Amino acid sequence: MAQRAWLLLKCLLLLALAVSNFPARAQGGAMQDLLAKYVSLEPRLRQNQFNRPVVLDSLETPSRVTGEVHAVVDYPFSEVSTRLNNPNHWCDVMSLHINTKYCRAITTPGGTLLKVNIGKKTAENLKSSARVEFNYTTSTVTPTYFDVRLSATNGPMGTSDYRINLEAVALPDTKSFLKLSYSYSMNFAARMAIQTYLATVARNKVGFTPLGKASDGQPIYIGGVRGLAERNTMRYYLAIDSFLAAGSEPPQAQLEKRLQSWFSAVERYPRQLHELDRGEYVSMKRDEYLRQQTAD
Repeated sequence: MAQRAWLLLKCLLLLALAVSNFPARAQGGAMQDLLAKYVSLEPRLRQNQFNRPVVLDSLETPSRVTGEVHAVVDYPFSEVSTRLNNPNHWCDVMSLHINTKYCRAITTPGGTLLKVNIGKKTAENLKSSARVEFNYTTSTVTPTYFDVRLSATNGPMGTSDYRINLEAVALPDTKSFLKLSYSYSMNFAARMAIQTYLATVARNKVGFTPLGKASDGQPIYIGGVRGLAERNTMRYYLAIDSFLAAGSEPPQAQLEKRLQSWFSAVERYPRQLHELDRGEYVSMKRDEYLRQQTAD
């Protein structure tokens, strides 16, 4: 207990030192809230079921479901901001998700759009997939904090009001703290469609939140709509982490590094995230990347 208290005190002292060096204009409420969240989650970041500094939570209401990841990454903030505050790079991130069939960033008179096609977990013709158009906006960018938001009015299976939000703040020791949230709304028809999917194709799928243990001692995990949201939120987080990891590679090697890293990452959690063999996934994504260069 004493060691734990000392670790928390050390963390608070390091944060106080770091914050004292931030430019005055960076000391906004959102940044301070994210730093406070880091302090409050410190015990869970150190010890959790992921065996890495990652915390995953979810929330379901009658009309909306949300997944949220907080994580410490071993990349300096300047690198995280440069790579993730870019709509084209977001397509590199989102394309790693097994259900993303296509992504292209375009500039319109109304702002930046990400044209994204969502489909099956296997190879699929674009005409058979669902097009989702995300508005891409950067709310705040400072030398120590940024906030990027993606929003879409409509989504697949009758879902709507999609929001993907990434915040990041600088930490000591050239690390960064991320908050990724993923949410969407469901009307009655959308909920029925999702429940049908969960009762058939995804009937054996679970999320990450433990609910207890079975008689054989194995953990029981959340299922249903929250489980679905947790799986997708984790997939997007692992895509962000894999994208950052590939940044040190030569440009011609980055795609392959991203694909291999993402697959290795999801396979750490086969109960929740396994879908394809490595060869099937990598081959499909290589083909989708080539198609993405020309198709619209």
